[in-house]
Amino acid sequence: MHTNTPDDRTQCLQAAIRLLSRREHSRKELANKLRSKTYFENTYIDEILDELESSNYLDDQRFTESFVRYRISRGQGPQKIQHELSQKGVNYTLIEQAIQKADVDWLDLAKQQREKRFGVEFPNDYKEQAKQSRFLAGRGFFSDTIRSIFNN
Repeated sequence: MHTNTPDDRTQCLQAAIRLLSRREHSRKELANKLRSKTYFENTYIDEILDELESSNYLDDQRFTESFVRYRISRGQGPQKIQHELSQKGVNYTLIEQAIQKADVDWLDLAKQQREKRFGVEFPNDYKEQAKQSRFLAGRGFFSDTIRSIFNN
């Protein structure tokens, strides 16, 4: 059995900083990674996360904005982005604010993704349109956005 020492707290803090130096993390995501190191006590983890937030090393808003920008650049729609962020423990209000702040034309992005995958020609049969619609839905675009592409 492992006994806690002040060194454990230092190791936990260093592990957290190492993870944050690679990329932004949400609080929940970082906590889960630190908890997976079984020798870190939960009391240390919560304490350290509070410390990292107060010193601005850990910031869910910054993480969310960065995540949204990256996913948009990868051609993903708002539905998928919202789902992934909620899985990472981000507050719904923060998600909505970051998506609004990104100021993206979702219809245009969906059109770009469709053209990139299937070319500029629109499908001339229902089966192909359904296939393209499923592709866009899988990318995280809302059904009204997808319908708009094919109804123009």
